[in-house]
Amino acid sequence: MFGLGTPELVVILGIAFLIFGGKKLPEIGSGLGKAIGSFKRGLDDVEEAGLDITKSIPGVREVTAVQEKIDKARDIGKVLTK
Repeated sequence: MFGLGTPELVVILGIAFLIFGGKKLPEIGSGLGKAIGSFKRGLDDVEEAGLDITKSIPGVREVTAVQEKIDKARDIGKVLTK
């Protein structure tokens, strides 16, 4: 996890406890968790929208089918040349 070990996390949490206090830390943690979750959902939505756009472009299915046939032919060619 980002190259942080247990000692580093303990120091970071200790400093955060000293700065924000014990009452504010749960609120900060909750807000951070919600923000990370929202960010991940946003990334998923963008990725899904990108896939939808590429599927709606004319000829994409045909190109994908041709690419799969080319890949199969390469695989067969590799087997035959061995």
